Amino acid sequence: MPSGGSDNKGLHAYFPRMTRIWVPLLAASLWTGCQRPSSQAAPEPPEHALANLAAQHVVVLPTYTAHLATGLAWKVPSAAELRRTMDADILAAFDERGLRKTWIFPDQLQAAYRRNSTYATDPYGFAEEPLRSPALAIDQRLPEPLASQIRTMVAFHEDARLVLAPVELTLEPAAAGAGRGVLRLVLMDARLSNVRWIGSVTGDSSATFGPAVTASVAAKLAGVVAPQ
Repeated sequence: MPSGGSDNKGLHAYFPRMTRIWVPLLAASLWTGCQRPSSQAAPEPPEHALANLAAQHVVVLPTYTAHLATGLAWKVPSAAELRRTMDADILAAFDERGLRKTWIFPDQLQAAYRRNSTYATDPYGFAEEPLRSPALAIDQRLPEPLASQIRTMVAFHEDARLVLAPVELTLEPAAAGAGRGVLRLVLMDARLSNVRWIGSVTGDSSATFGPAVTASVAAKLAGVVAPQ
């Protein structure tokens, strides 16, 4: 029977070998975890972040909400008018980039709703409030009734699966007393009922409010999808 000294010698020989194997693996795992970006953040998207979607049939929802941030002394239209202007500018910017034929915009969604109003939801009345939450995360499941509303909507449009929601337009202060528009966006998978991407686009700074404010936001968004 081996002696205790022999056992200790065997253990000392074994554990250093295991340490050499497992410590680097553990360190690599911890480094990878530290480097993984938070899924809850909604950073400014890198240039052309959604360019792989340009040729797909993507649904664009109406702008959900718009507001003027505290500290910006602009005289602006009503929230409803701001939303309509933002939608029109997005359509115009995407049309300039040749996406009018492939992407699906609020006017088409409204027409489809009117033809199927007995069991569809008006796209201007979707339950999008949860998408404004700062805790919203990539791969998070969409809550009801939003998940069902989106699934029903894409069923009216052939080959459509992804839905881009302009969730919130904020007119916020910028440098030197100017202001700018910032649009929060959420990309959703209607079939899987989950969040695919969260980001924002920021328009050009302006000393006063005018048509260029929302137009610049729309142009930046179109550039993320379809770079020229």
